Amino acid sequence: GTVTIMANVIPAEDPAAGPNWYTFSPGARYNLKIDTSGDVKPDVIYRFQFTRKTGQLFLGDTAQPYTVTREEKGRSTVVAHGTTPPNNIGKRSTPDYRSLVTKSIASFDGGAARAFAGQRDDPFFGDIGAIFDLVAIRKGTGNMGGGKDFFAGYGVHTLAVQVPIAALRAKNGTTGVWASVDRRKVTTRGGQTRDSGAWVQVNRLGN
Repeated sequence: GTVTIMANVIPAEDPAAGPNWYTFSPGARYNLKIDTSGDVKPDVIYRFQFTRKTGQLFLGDTAQPYTVTREEKGRSTVVAHGTTPPNNIGKRSTPDYRSLVTKSIASFDGGAARAFAGQRDDPFFGDIGAIFDLVAIRKGTGNMGGGKDFFAGYGVHTLAVQVPIAALRAKNGTTGVWASVDRRKVTTRGGQTRDSGAWVQVNRLGN
């Protein structure tokens, strides 16, 4: 009875890559866009926005508070507040990481829907060594082909919502989904960094 919508940003992260940890940008808007009418325009948008938080000494600011806003028919409603789990740095810094992730899942709409944002294992399989060795195939194709997953052990930053299918009210039960990232048009740097101007799209993730 639910649909789960996810997008991944910042590929090939090394979770232990401190002290400049991977985080969501507090100056950006991360959008999950849903077309429910078949006109290739977003009818529903779930928008994530993040702030920075100073955490433990070795974790820096990887645990970030965020809000999720639902936009539909010109109306915006904040539906969820959450905090990302810290990055999966290691067993001493982040023991029982599965529990940290589970606790960070935010519920909304009376518990009928859920949201998550944070670092996860990179799901993409790519034999980068073979690809750039003149597009070599090691021993064959398929799951028994002997390829090496370059992205194993690397992370991504994931945005996800799980919502009731009925809440989307999709025409003919069909939805189109894509994601985008926006930033303010102007950034002024000095004693204090300021973002201003209209929001402009700087990234798009595939349909």
